[in-house]
Amino acid sequence: MDDRSNKVILVPILAVLFVMIGYQYICPAGSNSCHLRTRDKLAEDTDEDPPRFTPRFNFSERDLLRRVDFDIRGDDVIVFLHIQKTGGTTFGRHLVRNIRLEKPCDCRAGQKRCTCHRPGKEESWLFSRFSTGWSCGLHADWTELTSCVPAVMGRKEAKKNGRNFYYITLLRDPVSRYLSEWKHVQRGATWKTSLHMCDGRAPTQDELPACYSGDDWSGVTLREFMDCPSNLANNRQVRMLADLSLVGCYNLSFMSESERSHILLSSAKTNLRNMAFFGLTEFQRKTQYLFERTFRLRFISAFTQINSTRAAGVDVDEDVRRRIDALNFLDVQLYEYAKDLFLQRFQFARQQERQRERLRRSTGSEEVHHGQYSSPSQCSLTHTHTHTHTHTHRWQFRVTDSP
Repeated sequence: MDDRSNKVILVPILAVLFVMIGYQYICPAGSNSCHLRTRDKLAEDTDEDPPRFTPRFNFSERDLLRRVDFDIRGDDVIVFLHIQKTGGTTFGRHLVRNIRLEKPCDCRAGQKRCTCHRPGKEESWLFSRFSTGWSCGLHADWTELTSCVPAVMGRKEAKKNGRNFYYITLLRDPVSRYLSEWKHVQRGATWKTSLHMCDGRAPTQDELPACYSGDDWSGVTLREFMDCPSNLANNRQVRMLADLSLVGCYNLSFMSESERSHILLSSAKTNLRNMAFFGLTEFQRKTQYLFERTFRLRFISAFTQINSTRAAGVDVDEDVRRRIDALNFLDVQLYEYAKDLFLQRFQFARQQERQRERLRRSTGSEEVHHGQYSSPSQCSLTHTHTHTHTHTHRWQFRVTDSP
C-alpha cells in the first residue's frame, strides 16, 4: 500500500514538473513567442495601478486614440525627445535593442551608437541618442528638434520633404526628477555642451547665467542647487516641451513672469498632447503597452519597473519638498495633466481591445483585430500639428489591468 500511495502521489507531481519544464523551454523568460508572457500580460499587471483613478480633464477621442500609420519601410522617422533624468537612457536602449524588427538595429560591443536602418535601405527610421547621436545638440528640446531634425535628416540622406516625424518623450514625477538631477550634478555631471538654440541663436551669458564657476558643480548641496535662479533643472520638463519662440526664448525681459509661465505651460501641454506618444517613468508596463499599440511594434522583453532610484533614497523634509514643488510649479501642473491623459489613454486602449476581442469572438473573424478604423486616415497621426477637436468625453472608470 505504501508503494502504491507513493506512486499515486509521485505521478501527478512529475507530470506537473514536466509541463513546467516544457513551458520554460518553449517560452523562455523575455521571449515574445508566448502570448501570455509578454503582450497581454503587460495589460494585466496591477502593481503599478493607483487604487482608483478619477479623470480630471476632458479629452476628445482624438486625444485618447493613439495609433499611427508608422511606415518603417517608407520615410517615417521616430524622434525621441530625451529629457534629463526621466529614464530616457533606459527607454532609448529599448528602442535600439529591444524592438522586434525585420531588420534589427546593429548594436556592436564597445560602440555607443547603433545603426537602425530600414529593411532594404541604408536610411535611419529612428532619431535618438543611441542611433543618430546628439545631432541637434545635447538633450535638444522641442524648440531645437522641430527646427533641426528635418534639416539634419535631409543632409544625412539627401532627400525628402515628405517625411513624417513622430515625436515621442518620457515624463517623470517632478520632485523625483529634480532630486535625481541634483544627485547627478553633485557627482560632477554637466550638460555644458547643450546648445539651447532658439530662433537661430544660443542664449547670451546674461540671459542664461551659469550656476557655478569652474569645470562642474561637484559636491553642490541641495540648498545651493535650489538657490540658483537660473538653474535649468527648475521646470525643465515644461521648458523642454514648450515652443520657446513664443516667449522670446531665454530673454526674461520679453514679457512678465506670469505671462511667460502661462504661455510656456499651455504650449507644453499642447505639444505633449499632440505628440505621437509619451510615457511615464512611474508606469513602465503601461508605457510599453501604449507604445506597442501606438506604433504596432513589439518589444522582445518586458519593461522593468525600478523604484529603488537615487532620488528615492534622498530623505527630504516637508519644507524642502514644498520648496521643490514651488520651484517646479509648472512641471507639477504639466505632470498632473500628463498623468491624467496617460491613464485615460491606457484605459481607452484597453476598452477598445476588449471590444475587438468580443467582436472577434462573436463573428469568428480575425479581420477586426485592428478595430473599426480600417482607413489609415482615421487613425493616423503625423508631425506635431495641433488638431481641432469637435467633441469631448468625460470618461468614468477605474484604472485596472484585469481583462
